[in-house]
Amino acid sequence: MNKRTKKPATTELLDQLVNDFAALRIPLRREQLESVLRQAEQEGLSHLHCLRLLIGTQAAERRERSIAHRIKEARFRDIRTLATFDWNFNASAIDRVQIEELATGAFIRRHDNLVLVGQSGVGKSHIIQALGRQACVDYRVRYTTSAGLLQDLTASLAGQTLPKRVRYWASFDLLIIDEFGFDRIERLEARQAAGLLYKIIDARSPQRSTALVTNIDFESWGDYLEDPPLATAFLDRIVDGATIVRIAGKSYRAHRAQQSPKKAKAKPK
Repeated sequence: MNKRTKKPATTELLDQLVNDFAALRIPLRREQLESVLRQAEQEGLSHLHCLRLLIGTQAAERRERSIAHRIKEARFRDIRTLATFDWNFNASAIDRVQIEELATGAFIRRHDNLVLVGQSGVGKSHIIQALGRQACVDYRVRYTTSAGLLQDLTASLAGQTLPKRVRYWASFDLLIIDEFGFDRIERLEARQAAGLLYKIIDARSPQRSTALVTNIDFESWGDYLEDPPLATAFLDRIVDGATIVRIAGKSYRAHRAQQSPKKAKAKPK
């Protein structure tokens, strides 16, 4: 009578471990498991060290996937990091120590707001997107321009889905509103601009952090939004307890334009 051929006990155990990890929704491949076991045997590692190697690899991969997902969800306009920021150009106008402290995300843990004020071209958008990208390591972040936000909210008014969109914008740990006051497009897109912006900020305060990037001073917000009372309420919600970063430097874009060689050349007759 032929006896059934059985797998070695070790092979069965390896298969069972891979299946157990799959049941826990941990994507462990058989070759990964075997590689860790070989390393443990060769180096005489303890059971705890072996387990740390096995779980640590999976945890690191999961963290990387989570960060990548949060960066995609944030919808940044550009790929910006502090490592690629030109600290020397406006060295006297930008406090590098302060910016790098903001990059730790401590203000988000405190649920504080952040306001960057300065003329166009001084690097505000680069800085805020770099801070947002770094925050994605630990937090859900959403980047938008003020015009984009108001376009979304105005469309939700027409579709009678405003409460749903307010909940959406209020759900992120950090909401970045860039280009507030950029070219008055907010007022053109939405006559209810002040009221709509206030709804978002009010829904987020004080449980969530909001970062606002603007090129107009606080005293001009009332004229800008053409609704001084609501603009004042909006300002109070944003500025109360916020970190205010003012940048009064030179324009990067203007500098690059001056340095670029002239493209137009006289054509031969």
